[in-house]
Amino acid sequence: MKVAVFGRFYNERTTISVETLFNYLLKNNLDAYIETEFFNLIKNEEPNKKGYTSFKTFDALDTSFDLLVSVGGDGTILRAITFVQDMGIPIIGINTGRLGFLATIQVDGIENAIQDIIDGKYKISERSLLAVETTPKNDTITALNFALNEVTVSRKNTTSMITVETHLDNEYLTSYWSDGLIVSTPTGSTGYSLSCGGPVITPGTNSFVLTPIAPHNLSARPLVVPDTTEIQLKVDGREEQHLVSLDSRIATLDNGTLIKIKKASFKIKMIDLLNESFLDTLRKKLLWGEDKRN
Repeated sequence: MKVAVFGRFYNERTTISVETLFNYLLKNNLDAYIETEFFNLIKNEEPNKKGYTSFKTFDALDTSFDLLVSVGGDGTILRAITFVQDMGIPIIGINTGRLGFLATIQVDGIENAIQDIIDGKYKISERSLLAVETTPKNDTITALNFALNEVTVSRKNTTSMITVETHLDNEYLTSYWSDGLIVSTPTGSTGYSLSCGGPVITPGTNSFVLTPIAPHNLSARPLVVPDTTEIQLKVDGREEQHLVSLDSRIATLDNGTLIKIKKASFKIKMIDLLNESFLDTLRKKLLWGEDKRN
């Protein structure tokens, strides 16, 4: 099995997880590759560390890889998909972050998780993505024009609200007067959208949700639409530019730019172990069903 390992940080929260993972990969003689920047980060932090130096490094992936292991939080997985793109390489996340709806493996479950994957004891959860096109084109977006969680338009360098003119399949919906607008996938529904009052959507649902950010009109509510919908946005405001973010990647656009958002032509494959589920994760992370009264 050919395994890629990706991470963004190496600190007290990640050390034990990284050591446990590397030791188990070595123990099982797996063909392991570490993303180059992550490899160098570990090397700089612990120059005398042994074992992992026998691993090879990668700057880009290809379809020969069987698995990508992300070490970090959900944000690290969002970065990891920029390496996987449309290659269909399954991803599993070791959680060294906080909340973790995508990165669900805790440090004490790393060895069992890797062994279950070796033994084929897992399911694949396919996650839809959003694809973005702009007119005129923006080079920053064109290079990696997809997002797993959400695409967000928001104000830049101003405390004033912006107006987000919104069309669905070329039919006018409304103009949101707000701090911005989130277009979220089911995967992203537990992220930024949720914090702005959006609904939780189970991963297999064929829908997207439009969630306004701090709208001026309280009647502007989140809207769920089929994932076959093409969403067109145009921003106006006091400043000449605004921001658009694809997960954690941000670009600056001129006001009046046409932003087209639709379902991407490929999906990301997340590994679900047989002893876990989205509903189980939801209960744990949101503390549903727990009585917190003293």
